[in-house]
Amino acid sequence: MSRVLYLLGTAAPPVMEFPTVVANAQSRGWEVCVGLTPTAARWLGTSVEELAELTGYPVKSEYRLPGDSDGWPRATAAILAPATLNSVNAVALGLTPSWPIGYAVEAIGRRARLVVMPCVKDTMAAHPQFPKSVETLRAAGVQVLLGPGGFVPHASGQAQPYPWGAALCAAEET
Repeated sequence: MSRVLYLLGTAAPPVMEFPTVVANAQSRGWEVCVGLTPTAARWLGTSVEELAELTGYPVKSEYRLPGDSDGWPRATAAILAPATLNSVNAVALGLTPSWPIGYAVEAIGRRARLVVMPCVKDTMAAHPQFPKSVETLRAAGVQVLLGPGGFVPHASGQAQPYPWGAALCAAEET
């Protein structure tokens, strides 16, 4: 039985690393399906086609129309990363502005394996809603990789390597 990972990305700079992340996940034995917010899909441009070829599945960035086939196998685990301030807050509040965020909201309701790794500047992480959203997600059983061992917010212009390995390891803890 194969393990299926939904890799869901939002518009933050680490999303540009998705082709490498998909290959890394596949080398760990995952069958990968990619979902992107519409803005993240625009950022990736022609890499979206590359991701579809790499995974063997269409990249989802919009809700399907009624009657359309889903086309993906059922997920074993899902990673929402990079997760912007907006996406973390939306999932915590149950808002579904895009397909990847909607999937994450439903995964919570199904008690499915969901890992969320934020990607926010320190000034955005300081907004009073952000820690409340993180707490809400953790209380709902979501593994939020924020802080040591996960993503640590940093000052604007002080980029650090995004800890993709931590997200993949967390997804394997199923």
